[in-house]
Amino acid sequence: MSSQATVSASYRSPPGLLHTILLAGSVPLFLGALLSDIAYYNTYQIQWNNFASWLLAGAELLSGLALLFALMNLLRAKRKAGRPMTYFLVLLATWVVGLLNSFEHAKDAWASMPTGMVLSIVVTVLSLAAAWLGLGPQAGPRHGGAQ
Repeated sequence: MSSQATVSASYRSPPGLLHTILLAGSVPLFLGALLSDIAYYNTYQIQWNNFASWLLAGAELLSGLALLFALMNLLRAKRKAGRPMTYFLVLLATWVVGLLNSFEHAKDAWASMPTGMVLSIVVTVLSLAAAWLGLGPQAGPRHGGAQ
């Protein structure tokens, strides 16, 4: 007795390996920037702010490239509304808030606090949401996994 499950994919082509690596790689960088902001807030050592700035630069690069892949997948999707559009918009919001956070961290020393930490919290939550939408269980079939 066999049962077949039909899965309707949201994407014409699900996120590929490089897209997945770029999207998943930005999450720990945004989280690291948040943790660096917390350390800076508690210790007042400027190096934590510098470290957060570099982590944000890396996260912006990875999430920007993932955004390009998401745009290509959105343009190729049969159904533009729903999950593909939501994923793209959340990833776009992540990139924009991350850019604003980078500008905030470019300020001189303590001038980036507390706004920089608040923006780090927001961008970390947005990046987690984007990763969940892009890589979650409803994102479509994956290559090489159990099907």
